[in-house]
Amino acid sequence: MQLLSLFSTLGLALVLGLLPPAVHADAGHDHGEAPAAAAGLALPRFAATSDLFELVGVLDGQKLALYLDHAGDNRPVKEAQLELDIAGTRVPVTRVAEGEFQAALAAPLAEGVSPVTVTVVAGTETDLLAGEIDVHAAAHAHAEPAGRRNALVAGAVAAVLLALAAVWGLRRSRAARVGGAV
Repeated sequence: MQLLSLFSTLGLALVLGLLPPAVHADAGHDHGEAPAAAAGLALPRFAATSDLFELVGVLDGQKLALYLDHAGDNRPVKEAQLELDIAGTRVPVTRVAEGEFQAALAAPLAEGVSPVTVTVVAGTETDLLAGEIDVHAAAHAHAEPAGRRNALVAGAVAAVLLALAAVWGLRRSRAARVGGAV
C-alpha cells in the first residue's frame, strides 16, 4: 500500500509540474505573462561595419529589418538614406524610425551565402558597407512543438497512473475475496 501511495504522489507531482504557471497562481500571486521562449532557430542576419557606421540586418521570410548606428557610440543614425543590394538585386528600403529601416524582398533568398552591400548617406557622410547573409533551411523543421511534447508526457503519466489504479483495484478485490472466503 505504501508503494502505491508513493507512486500516486510522484505521478501527481509530474502532472502538476506540466501545468502552465498561471494554473498554480491565484489572483493575488500572478506574476504576469512569462517571457516568450525562443522557438526554433534564430533568424538569418548579417552585420556590416565601417569606421563611420554599423548596420545589422535581420531576415524574416521576405521581410528585412535594418538597424543603422554610428560606429563610435551606437547612436541611431538620423536622417540616413540606404541603398541596398543583395546578391546583385537592388532592394527598396523604407525608413521606419531614426536608425531603423525595413525592406521587402521580391522573392525569398536562395539557400546559402549571399553578398550584401549598402550605401549609406547621412548628411555629409557617405559610406559603403559590405557583408554576407547566410540562409539555410531550418535544421529542425520536423521538430515537435513543446506543447505537443508536454501533452504526450502528460498522457503517458496519466496512463501509468491509471495502470497503477487498476492494479490497486485488482489487489483489493483479490484481498476481499480471499478475506471473505475464509
